[in-house]
Amino acid sequence: MNNKLPLEGIRVIEFCHVVMGPTCGLVLADLGAEVIKVEPLDGDHTRKLTASGAGFFPTYNRNKKSIAVDLKSKQGRELVLKLIASADVVTENFRSGAMDKLGFGYAALKKLKAEIIYCSLKGFLPGPYEHRTGLDEVVQMMGGLAYMTGGRFGPLRAGASVNDVMGGVFGAVAILAALNQRHVTGKGQYVQSALFENNAFLMAQHMLEGFATGQPVKPMPDRIRAWALYDNFKTREGELVFVGVVTDTQWKVFCESFGLTELLNDPALKTNPQRVEARPRILPIVSEIFSKMGKQELMDRCEKLGLPFAPIAKPEDLFEDPHLNASHGLTPVTLNNGVKTKVPVLPIEMDGQRFGMRIDIPQVGEHTREVLRSVGYGDAEVDKMVSGKVVAARAR
Repeated sequence: MNNKLPLEGIRVIEFCHVVMGPTCGLVLADLGAEVIKVEPLDGDHTRKLTASGAGFFPTYNRNKKSIAVDLKSKQGRELVLKLIASADVVTENFRSGAMDKLGFGYAALKKLKAEIIYCSLKGFLPGPYEHRTGLDEVVQMMGGLAYMTGGRFGPLRAGASVNDVMGGVFGAVAILAALNQRHVTGKGQYVQSALFENNAFLMAQHMLEGFATGQPVKPMPDRIRAWALYDNFKTREGELVFVGVVTDTQWKVFCESFGLTELLNDPALKTNPQRVEARPRILPIVSEIFSKMGKQELMDRCEKLGLPFAPIAKPEDLFEDPHLNASHGLTPVTLNNGVKTKVPVLPIEMDGQRFGMRIDIPQVGEHTREVLRSVGYGDAEVDKMVSGKVVAARAR
């Protein structure tokens, strides 16, 4: 890594849990901001999630510092306000009104520090729905994504927390825009990002497809493919490989390589729309050829020809993906039980640089002393607050 990261010198105070808010902080932290995660004395409840939530905390909380504070105590609130006064950004994703009750709402913090940028990550932006409880699955159902994913099988949520993650990313985008604007105005501002509006953004292409065609939009499992070959095919071992042929040039290359001169020379298959109509004729021929090929043989051929292709991978396969490992797309992390593993980093590169691990996943209150020292507290004061259960901190 280069010595200086893009957001070095920016301090962020994070009041966030689960996925959306921590994703926002993760983006800022990976890019170099000092992100201080404010947790309850017994830690963010996300740490304790099991089953499908077991990966949330270790995925979205690297490169952050943890300070554990009793926000219901007067002294706890005072020290957090002192910390906020030293910061550039505050992020929160608690239910509406919760931060105001604690004295950490934007109206109060703006008086404390006019330059503060305050980002709320919510289920809905201001409007008729804003007081509803928003979850990723809720907005997928009401926002069309579950319909587009499931189709004839019934509404089905997407296979990842797409709105939570993207909502967090858009929150980071808004923060970066506000930081840039602050260079001009000298003032902070209140920004928001929301799950439902993010889901609507994802649905825009389908909304306009229906408007442009005048036809009801068909869900992904039910729609006619845009290209003649854009499917999963079974290989000799019985494993699936996705193969696409999406241009006239690729069609020519494909037919020549696989000995399909009859199809290539057929005037009825000259254009892509013609080939789409002829899918019932083309697919059985191609499926028969691919069924006699080994999986690796087929992928090697497609790669040589420059055709779109993909093995059907499971999440656990990505740990050993050669591209991710060779391109520094995975960074090491240590789980709470001490087990070391790897996790994907931000999907960006800047000036040849990827953004990996600087601070491992923090233990509860791991950085309490360090952070409080930075705003003037001495060790004796911190010791007294620890014994009074105002903060939780590691021993000196």
